[in-house]
Amino acid sequence: MRTLIPLLALIPLLSACSSHDSDTNQSSSQNNSNVAMTAPHSDNPSDGAALTGGDFAHNENALRFIDYMVDKHRYDRNQLEYWISHAKRLDSVISLMDRQAPTPSSRPSGPTGAWLRYRKQFITPDNIKNGVAFWQQHAAALDRAYQLYGVPPEIIVGIIGVETRWGRVLGKTRLLDALATLSFDYPRRSEYFSRELETFLLMARDEHVDAHELRGSFAGAMGYCQFMPSSYKSFAVDFNHDGHINLWDPEDAIGSVAHYFQANGWTPGDAIAIRGNGQALGLKYGFENRYPVQALTAAGLKPTKSLGTHTEASVLRLDVGTNYEYWYGLSNFYTITRYNKSVHYSMAVWQLGDAVKHAVGESEMPTRVASSN
Repeated sequence: MRTLIPLLALIPLLSACSSHDSDTNQSSSQNNSNVAMTAPHSDNPSDGAALTGGDFAHNENALRFIDYMVDKHRYDRNQLEYWISHAKRLDSVISLMDRQAPTPSSRPSGPTGAWLRYRKQFITPDNIKNGVAFWQQHAAALDRAYQLYGVPPEIIVGIIGVETRWGRVLGKTRLLDALATLSFDYPRRSEYFSRELETFLLMARDEHVDAHELRGSFAGAMGYCQFMPSSYKSFAVDFNHDGHINLWDPEDAIGSVAHYFQANGWTPGDAIAIRGNGQALGLKYGFENRYPVQALTAAGLKPTKSLGTHTEASVLRLDVGTNYEYWYGLSNFYTITRYNKSVHYSMAVWQLGDAVKHAVGESEMPTRVASSN
């Protein structure tokens, strides 16, 4: 549900989910709310509040937040005070967030194999096998998502595989603890996480769930697809039609991922990236920069197959150890980066999903041959 670094990608780096704010995971680069949380009307945050117990007792940010939720959303004050007084301040969450903070770094002078190291976290025989099992178990939901949203099964499977190993690694942190810690006691990102906490508590109220019971990533990402609460609000769907949106249910997660991609510009049937020959001298690499195809040709890059109707593309450079691979990044690749703003992440999603797709086809081949005889 973003954009956060995916939960699994951060296991070696202490993470997804994120899904999905650019500075947090995982998870998440998922869509951020555009509505900033403003302070309540009272100049004294303790007016009307009685937060006297727990890790956030007398915390002015927590008191302001309670007033804000009561004023704007008519949230029950006693309920809020109970939940926040029982929330834990997690030093581990702050430490993990600090480790993700942007820091100046020098680029290596040559290839070091960074892409290969990232890729092997996800594209392994066991992981592909588990992806095939997930695909086959949820084939009907994947097909329905494709028909409704135009997003192919391999992209949905790739996202859920990279984020949570298809539900095997959902995160163990209490979401209320994580979001309260980052909202009330992490000034660098407090505004963003206050919006996420706001949306999370509204979700808990609307879905009639105990905010203390929900668990996910240390940055607040949730469920199979590791949506942040703001992505839940904007893109999550009740795909199994049971009257509730539950991202810990694989069917709802499948539909929600497909809806996310459709809303962020996925073009059904279009290519994602095309391998290039040569290199693009003098041009900036990455999905943020797009160039006319003629400019890429002039810089020394040629596609290995047709670009179709595409007249511009980004230059993606992957470090494979002995040299670099160059790819034409097309509009659907850019859409994958809306989930997590990382070339490595987006390429891993695509290649993992494609590997699972081919494995599914091979596993079904004997059945198709037998049925045709």
